[in-house]
Amino acid sequence: MMVQPLRSVEARSSPSVLGATEHRLAVLLNANARQVDARLVKFLSHVVPEQDLFLSRSELDCRRIVQTILERDYPVVMTGGGDGTFLGVVNEMFRQMEPRGRFAGRQAPRLGVLKLGTGNGLASYVNSSGGTEGILQDVTRARAGKVSGQRCMELLMVDGTRTPFAGLGVDGKLLNDYLWVKDHLGRGLLKKLLSGPGGYFSAVAFKTVPHYLTNPTRVECEVTNGQAGPAYRVDPDGRPVGEPFAPGARLFKGELIMAAAATMPYYGYGFRMFPFAGQRPGMMQLRLGQLNPPHVLANLPKLWAGRWFPEGLHDFYAREVHLRFSRPMPFQIGGDAAGYRREVTLGMAAESVELLDFLPSVQ
Repeated sequence: MMVQPLRSVEARSSPSVLGATEHRLAVLLNANARQVDARLVKFLSHVVPEQDLFLSRSELDCRRIVQTILERDYPVVMTGGGDGTFLGVVNEMFRQMEPRGRFAGRQAPRLGVLKLGTGNGLASYVNSSGGTEGILQDVTRARAGKVSGQRCMELLMVDGTRTPFAGLGVDGKLLNDYLWVKDHLGRGLLKKLLSGPGGYFSAVAFKTVPHYLTNPTRVECEVTNGQAGPAYRVDPDGRPVGEPFAPGARLFKGELIMAAAATMPYYGYGFRMFPFAGQRPGMMQLRLGQLNPPHVLANLPKLWAGRWFPEGLHDFYAREVHLRFSRPMPFQIGGDAAGYRREVTLGMAAESVELLDFLPSVQ
């Protein structure tokens, strides 16, 4: 993954005293992210004091930076580099705040997300601004205390990793296909076209769907409710329907092309994959798909907007679920490919995070 510093995190002078209208915050950038370059760092250095601006190039850098951030007790931390950068910081932060960790009992800072990644699902969720000017405006607003919006986002726990979304099946393949399209075709004149929503549409149309037209589409899967509490089927309006599923009950058994869950609506580029995520405290939205690829392609705009609920799409609220496929499926955690898995347990994490929401200021 991960975040990585441009600037050393060795001991520096204490944070400077800010004016009455300025708020202390740290800005942590992933120096490996394509949009994080010397020009951006120079611009940010004009609005963020040197000792509050960190750049990271490795997991070791991430650990050291997070340690410094917790030592200095910043009330706000802004990350830039994509969903993976954010999740790397969050997981390291909570690791250092575990009961036996150095910062046990410490309250986590509020977090801001700069729109500097590839998919930017989290940036869509909190209305972050795009482009260098927009990024500088978001940081400036945060330092001036003019970001009044906040969101509490719960997290999943998957294989020991905290994340707002994860899944097995076609969504994992789609993410891999998108990265392939962007890396192999998104160059030169096509770079802008294939590095955003156009890249996702191209991946679906020219790689994902053709693959499933010539290969087995559906795989047998059994989905079982965990022991954390009851689960509920969800209707197209996001309301629980029918009798609740008791702990240990089977939620589904049949052929699927996808099984995924989330605590926030977006995958990236405004793709509202989980329209009901975050609406029921303490529960994830689980989405199971039995759809045919041509049907998906024909209705992609409605699916993208979170407004398509065909018969083969099954939604649930749950606290913990166990997925078992009959053969290994592409697996993704937080938008990063995680190999292939036949079985996985998705559960709600004990921790949540407070996010800055960059909704336009009301005059």
